[in-house]
Amino acid sequence: MNSLAIDYRSPRSLVILAIFLVVVIGMGALIGINTAPGEWYASLNKPPFNPPNWVFGPVWFTLYVLIAIAGWRTFMRDSGGTEMKAWFGQMLLNWAWSPVWFTLHLLWPAFAVIVVMWLLIVAFIAGSWRKDRVSAWLFVPYLAWVSFASLLNLSVAILN
Repeated sequence: MNSLAIDYRSPRSLVILAIFLVVVIGMGALIGINTAPGEWYASLNKPPFNPPNWVFGPVWFTLYVLIAIAGWRTFMRDSGGTEMKAWFGQMLLNWAWSPVWFTLHLLWPAFAVIVVMWLLIVAFIAGSWRKDRVSAWLFVPYLAWVSFASLLNLSVAILN
């Protein structure tokens, strides 16, 4: 379905948007609180481009809003399509990365998770580009941040 034919302002659509926002931001916050960096992370060798810890919360909150909106738009357009499957896949991996890294302390498996997540983000953007360019663009900052986070993950894994 063409994204221009979808009524994003209908009550049903707005309820679905609210659900996407609550689930994506809520799960992100819950995972973030339960896997907050502690002594283990503080003791790791980090590259000089490692940002201060306070940067991650505002960045992820902003990205989660963009991710939720893109997911909502995609769900409204084609809830069972390839782009929605890529969206769900990247979201599950997004939520899995912090426990793998911060709780299990598995640097290289976390890198594998983030690489597959990156690939699914690219697949979502590529698949959405013709059908819903807004959703594709909403994922561009996310792709940039996950690219940076992948480099950071790799660097920390190499240094430790």
